[in-house]
Formats: sequence, C-alpha cells, structure tokens
Amino acid sequence: MPNDYRKIAVLGAGSVGASVAYAIQMSGLVSEILLVDIDRRRAEGEAMDLAHGAAFTKPIKISIGDYEDCRDADIIVFTAGANQKPGETRMDLVHKNTGVLRDTLPRVIDPAENSILLMVSNPVDVLTYAALRLTGLPPGRVIGSGTVLDSSRFRHLISEHCLVEPRNVHAYVIGEHGDSEVLLWSKANIAGLSPEEFCRCRGIDSPDRETVTAGVRNAANEIISRKGATYYAIGLAVSRICESILRDENSILTVSSLVDGLYNLSGVCLSLPSLVNREGRVRVLPVPLDEAENMALQKSAAVLKSVQAEIAQEIGLAH
Repeated sequence: MPNDYRKIAVLGAGSVGASVAYAIQMSGLVSEILLVDIDRRRAEGEAMDLAHGAAFTKPIKISIGDYEDCRDADIIVFTAGANQKPGETRMDLVHKNTGVLRDTLPRVIDPAENSILLMVSNPVDVLTYAALRLTGLPPGRVIGSGTVLDSSRFRHLISEHCLVEPRNVHAYVIGEHGDSEVLLWSKANIAGLSPEEFCRCRGIDSPDRETVTAGVRNAANEIISRKGATYYAIGLAVSRICESILRDENSILTVSSLVDGLYNLSGVCLSLPSLVNREGRVRVLPVPLDEAENMALQKSAAVLKSVQAEIAQEIGLAH
C-alpha cells in the first residue's frame, strides 16, 4: 500500500456503525473503510449502500471482511454489542458487551501493528477499561468516544439559548459518559465571556444552568424514547476523533482514557480534555476545576471504578 493509504475498520454494522462509516466516507479522510459484523449480510448491505455513493465523495474503497482483516487498520472503531433500550441505563449493558469484547478483541488486535482502538459501544468508559486490560496496548492507543458527544450537546444547548454559532462555544463535559457526567460550567465561554456575560452583552436572559444540565444528561434517553436509538451525532463525533488522529491535529477532545495521577484519580477510564494526535491520546490536561466540579468528578470516578473492578474480576484480570 502507498504511504498515504489510510484504513479504518468499523466493527459492528448496526445503526451506530453504519453512521460512523457514512460520516467518515463523507469526510474524505481515508482510502478504505472496512465493515465487519457477525451478521455478514447486514455488513454487505451497508457496504453496498455506501459504495453506491462513491461518485459523490473522494475516492474510497468500501469493503467487508472478518475480524482478522482489521489488524492493519490505522483505527479500529468498535461499535459492536447490544444497544441501549428505553428505560435501560448504559451501565445495564456492561456485562453483555464485556462478553462481546472478550470474544472479539483477540481476533482483531495485532500488538505488532500500530492500530488505535477507538471504543464506542456502551458503557464506553467501562469497555475502554476492559479493552485496555484485555489487549495490553499502551493506554494512549486505547481510547473511548467518551463525552465528545456530550460536550457537543452542551455547546449546542448553550448556543441555542445565547443565539450564537455552536463552534464559537467552548464547553466541556467530563467524567462518565452517563448519569454522573460533570458539565464544566466554570470553564464554559463564548469569546472568553461566560454564557451569562455574553447574554448580558446581547440583552437576553442568561441560560438556566439546571435546565441545560438536565438537557445534556437526558439527551440520549429523550432520543431513544422517540426513535429507539441514537446514531447520527455519535457518527459525527467518532469521525471528528478519527480526523484528529489521522491528520495529527493535536486537537483537544474529551475522549475517555486511563487516568493515573490527575485529580487524585488512578486506574480508572473516564473523560477529560485530552490532546489527541496520530499517536492517539498523548496527554490528559490538568484543567482547573472549582470545588463542586471536583467533588462531582470524584463521585463519577467512584461509580466507574467500582464497575471496572467488577469487570476486571469477571474477565480474570487484576484491577
């Protein structure tokens, strides 16, 4: 293959996997997208549908294959597993999807290659931890989509209220991708102004923080109750992470990864603003938190660490 040949493998050709593949195809980032699914006919159908649009995108090969065909991919995007159902939490999925991970990863990962494993299946923080332990890869090469989507939801809701373009809003969600996630209101800003200051400049009411926080935390459940699943926005979020990796951007993204030392946390995978480039996650940033945010992060980490310890025992690995 030529040196600039880029390949992304997507494991799981369900709604999330197909949306990820579609977003990546539209981005023009890669030379090949490989789809792998236990339901091979489903993967074939998705690959055919995507390939039929090849005249409208940059040249790309859409292929299907087996788990072993993933091993030379630049990025392996893991979306396989059970989906969250109405009334079900992401944590309810943990035992089902850990089993999928345990059965699949040994066939997918070649330690001699430099692939980056990007976990998307839920609960993403716990599965990122399990994948890290199962593969033995360096922590920077096993990352989860984390709260990249949650941070986008946060920015969207602030932008709607403040009547400003979402890309001008800087705001992060950290901790668990789930009920204990922490919205960093202390760091949210628009052109260096807090949302409240910006609204005063525009002569409009300030956003109600509790309403926005609830809107971010409940977003997935609201969508699932209406259409059964969420997949378009996470497809775009994953494509954005892949772009940062493949273009060696040194972007700041709230991916989920192993945290050891910051905020007195150790041995837990969760989301924090992180520097992401061609090597994967290269550094977690020590963003100053106010007291309430730090306490909430500690609680979120405790929730995750207890589940991760349970999963470590389940898969026969020391925590």
